[in-house]
Amino acid sequence: MLMSETLSVTTHRIFQGQMNEHASLFGGQTAAWLDETASISAHRFARSKMVTGSLDRLVYVKPVLIGHALTYTSFVTGCGKRSLEVFTKLVGEDLDTGEQYLAAWSLMTFVINPGSTLPSLEADLPLGAELAAGYADRVAANRVARQAMPDITID
Repeated sequence: MLMSETLSVTTHRIFQGQMNEHASLFGGQTAAWLDETASISAHRFARSKMVTGSLDRLVYVKPVLIGHALTYTSFVTGCGKRSLEVFTKLVGEDLDTGEQYLAAWSLMTFVINPGSTLPSLEADLPLGAELAAGYADRVAANRVARQAMPDITID
């Protein structure tokens, strides 16, 4: 499947009730919208229901202010046998001036149900090709990080 076929774009306007104590968009709201948009890319690729496996990276670059818009652009950047990675770019826009800025970016992992299979991925987006080239290294680094964690119990 072409990477561009997994593209998902959503835009949200930022309102007063979505702000944090620093007068910028609350990170929890950012993450909720991120999961929604990224999951559409994952589902388009798998053509099957998937679950969020991990939020591997969420890097905030610039705060998003009230009255601005925030556009999420997601696409699949790599896949294995049962999991795939989705990259999302968050671009803010001052609606009064039209100025756009990079607000954040993210990498997430989604997991498919056992017994299902994933198609192969062909990178046909400029940034996507660069991200796809580093996919195996990120998967290996995530595996090492998981193995370094102690057993976590509920007590």
